[in-house]
Amino acid sequence: MKGIFSDAFSAQSCLNTCAVDLIFLDIHLPKLSGLDFLSALSPRPYVILATAFSDYAVQGYELDVIDYLLKPFTFERFYKAVLKVQRMISKAGAVSSDGRIQQPETIVVKEGYKYSRVNIGDIIYVKSDGDYSYVVVQEKRYVTLSSLKSWCDELPSHQFCQIHRSFLVNMKKVHEVAGNIVFIEDLQIPIGRVFKKNFVKRYLNTRIKIMTDI
Repeated sequence: MKGIFSDAFSAQSCLNTCAVDLIFLDIHLPKLSGLDFLSALSPRPYVILATAFSDYAVQGYELDVIDYLLKPFTFERFYKAVLKVQRMISKAGAVSSDGRIQQPETIVVKEGYKYSRVNIGDIIYVKSDGDYSYVVVQEKRYVTLSSLKSWCDELPSHQFCQIHRSFLVNMKKVHEVAGNIVFIEDLQIPIGRVFKKNFVKRYLNTRIKIMTDI
């Protein structure tokens, strides 16, 4: 966290010298309103409005805010807003100083009341089971209440592929495909009929890229 500021001008002084990915912004600020401050920002980082007033939601979304938190809000609601930003960063990637796309290396997994930071590359697959999803890594299985679709949205799409209505797999972990089965180490995961064409195309492209890079 770069800082907490009581007015827009103090925040702007920080932005002039620091690179910031996300701002939590109140609307009613002294000297300059949060919306006027937001309108003047260029370039503009991701912004989540946090305010006690619901009247400005439309204006906020017209300024491309990511979410609108109405005070008082719960931690669950706060966490959902942060995940939304994290998904957008995962999709877009972060741009380094030399212009290359840098993908995030970790993701936060909520298991009950516990939050764990997991290396994305360590995730083998995600399995949907009724109201739960299992995020499986080499040494652990996390039980979450997030749907498989939310994991499809959250994990980087260039690396993960849904191969079944109940399975999302890390393409880099797949070492063999035979018929309608994906082999990952000693695991055998079924391929759903409606997902097979897209998966096979992506798998072949992945293998071609690996061979080209050798």
